[in-house]
Amino acid sequence: MDNKSNNVDSRLQNAMHGTPKLNPDEQRKYLGTFRERVALSMTVAQIKTQRFEKAFVNEMKKHSDYQLLINGNIDQSLIGPYMKAASQISLKFTIKTDSIYTTRDQDLALVLAAKESLNVTDIDVAHFETEVSSPEITHSTSLLDRLKNSFRN
Repeated sequence: MDNKSNNVDSRLQNAMHGTPKLNPDEQRKYLGTFRERVALSMTVAQIKTQRFEKAFVNEMKKHSDYQLLINGNIDQSLIGPYMKAASQISLKFTIKTDSIYTTRDQDLALVLAAKESLNVTDIDVAHFETEVSSPEITHSTSLLDRLKNSFRN
C-alpha cells in the first residue's frame, strides 16, 4: 500500500510541477540539449563580432544531419544569416525564445548538436575559425613605420 501512495504522490508532483528534467542547468546553458551532444557553439559576444560566421557555416555544412539550436532572444539581424544557411543546406533548426535563454555576452547564441552523444572536447567556434585574416592583421607594421609612410604621401 505504501508503494501506491508514493506512486500517487509522484504523479501529483509531476502534474503540479511538470516532469523533472535531467541536468536542467546544463540544458539551459546549451539551449535545451546536453553538453555531450554539442559539436560547436557560439556565444552572444562572438555572434556580435560576425568574425566567426564563415567557420560556423562551414561546420554546419559538414554536419547537415545535426540540428542547429538558436537563441531567439538575440536580434534577428545577427541570427538571420545562420537560419538562411541552415535552410539552404536542409539543416533542421530550432529557435529558442523562452525567457531562460538570456543574451549576455557569455551566453550561447548558437549550438550545433547531434541527436546522440559526441563528447567533443573543444566546442568553441574560435577553435574552428578558417576565415582568412583581414589585411590589417596580416600587415603588422609598427606605429613608427605608419607615421613614416604618412609623411611620404
